Parts: sequence; structure tokens; C-alpha cells
Amino acid sequence: MTTATRRVLVVRLDSMGDVIMAGPAVRAVAAREDTEVWFLGGPRGRSAARLLPGIDELRVVGVPWITAVDRPVDASLVAEVDAVVEECRPDEAIILTAAHQSPLPIALLLRLAGVPRILGASVEASAGLLDERWIPGETFPEDVPEPERNLAIVQLAGYALPEGDDGALHVDLPAERAAVLDDLPAEYLVVHPGAQYPAREYPAHHFTEVVRLLVEAGHAVAVTGGEHERALTAAVAGEHGIDLGGRLDLGGTAQALAGASAVIVGNTGPAHLAAAVGRPIVSLFSAVVPPERWAPYGVPVELLGRRDAACRGSRATLCPVPGHPCLTSVAPTEVVAAAERLLARA
Repeated sequence: MTTATRRVLVVRLDSMGDVIMAGPAVRAVAAREDTEVWFLGGPRGRSAARLLPGIDELRVVGVPWITAVDRPVDASLVAEVDAVVEECRPDEAIILTAAHQSPLPIALLLRLAGVPRILGASVEASAGLLDERWIPGETFPEDVPEPERNLAIVQLAGYALPEGDDGALHVDLPAERAAVLDDLPAEYLVVHPGAQYPAREYPAHHFTEVVRLLVEAGHAVAVTGGEHERALTAAVAGEHGIDLGGRLDLGGTAQALAGASAVIVGNTGPAHLAAAVGRPIVSLFSAVVPPERWAPYGVPVELLGRRDAACRGSRATLCPVPGHPCLTSVAPTEVVAAAERLLARA
């Protein structure tokens, strides 16, 4: 085994799905034999980063300009970044950001902490902050899926996926199977009704009807969700589904998704987790962000939702259009039909 002679700090400070979509880029950096990969993530991405292949060390810092972290930008934040850099002593840092984000705030903190070489993509001038700056839409295409955008950035930094790596999303499943999954039948579908933002939510009563119709059609349906979503998953599962709400951590959720014949989910982190375990997906996709960038990647997908809705491209967290028509217009029967199409293709 080759001993690592250099360290690279890969930075992606967002939520679960964003971290999962950084997976191919992380694997490309890790493929260089002399390199040890440290990953700097945010609190909402911590659990996902633990599942990514290629990460040697994980550190977490919450920054309020990326996710909703209840903290000021002050000396304590600077000290946290300093401590990570002091421990890691990276030879270089590669900052991964979405199109609507700037790498420059974290680049400034990394520079002040002493990182000798910092790379990233920015439409803003970055003299003194980025040693290599790539301009989205000029140096590399902008309207591409998020995993390809991340991979383009590390490729410009000189890293490439190893031979045989297909560039798809992947996670490492926990070695020990979650005990609650032993009660699931051999074949089942997963419905994940929650979403991080209300503007991306398919109505709960529609999800309840989807579960009922699927069970009537002869399918077993497991309903997943976090501890804070127990009331939602119980309502959606109703008398027909298997309620797993609050009973699984992220690794266990990945195991549940990996065993499913198909997954029905909104535009939220578990959609990307389902893609990372290779499941076909019915995606109830709100128009607030473009599916060309954020739809589930690399797996069969049935994309539902009105693309021409007035909220399209707004990045709204609360739907600005009365009635939330981009998703409420999708009838439960359409969702079930889409799931049946995926199953038939499989």
C-alpha cells in the first residue's frame, strides 16, 4: 500500500444530497495513490459524508452563508476553521460549490488559516483567495447535473476517476443491517414523503393516497422519514403502509432504499441517496430549481411536476404561488402509474 505523501482538503458545506452528489469528485481525488483525502462538511452533510467512499478523515464546521446555522460569523468560526487546518495541514484545498454559491468566504478563512493552495469555481474575481479559479459557464459548462459540475472542478485541478469508475453516485452501506429491516417483505417500494423545504413538498394527503393505491395494486410499501417526521410518516403509511419513520439513521435508510424495487420521493436528500444505491426513482420535482442540475442522477427516473409553473427557478423555500400548483397538480394516480412504468422497465 502506498503511503500518502500529500493531503487534500475537499470542502462541501451543504446538506445531505449535496454531499452525496460530491461523491464522484471525492473518488477522483482519492484515486491518486499518494493522496489522503480530508473532507470538510457542514452539520447537515455529516451523516452523508460518513457513507462516501474515498474519505480518510471528516471534519465539520457550520457556516451560516451556506446552510441555516444559528451562529454569527465571528472569531469562534475563524478559530474552528483554523483548528481544522492546523490538524489537517493540507497541501491544497478544493472548494466544491453549487452554481448559486460562492467559494470565496470559506476560501478567505482557509487562506487566513494558512492553506498554501486553494482551488475553486467562481464568477467573482478572486485574487489572493483562489490560486486556481475556474469560471462557471466559461471554463466548464454550467447547465449540467451537479455531480458532473463537482467532477469538472476536480478534473480541472488535475484529478480523474480511476479506470472502471462509472462516475455514478455511490455510498458504502453499513456492514451491520438495521434490525427493523428484517420485518420487511422480500419485495417492497419505498415512499419518502418529507422534504427539507415546504416548496418541495408533495402534499401529505396525496402521499397517503399513493400508498393506499400501491397496496391495493399488490405492492408492499415502506414509508421512511427522520425522527422529526414521525407524525408525517405515520399519516402517510396509514393502515396500509409500513411506517419506518424515526426508526433508521441515514445508513439504515440507505439499506432500506437499497432493498426497494423503486423509490417515490421529492427533490430532497433521500432522492440522491436512493440514486447512490442504484434504485429507480419517481421524482416529485418542484420547479423552484432546475431538474437539469438537481434531478436524481444516473438511475432510471420518472420526473413528475409542472416545469412551466410560475415558481420555476426561484429557489424559493416557501412556495410563492398560491396552491403550490407545480406539485399539487400531480394526481396520486399519476404517481402510481409512474412507479408501475419503472417496475415494468426493471
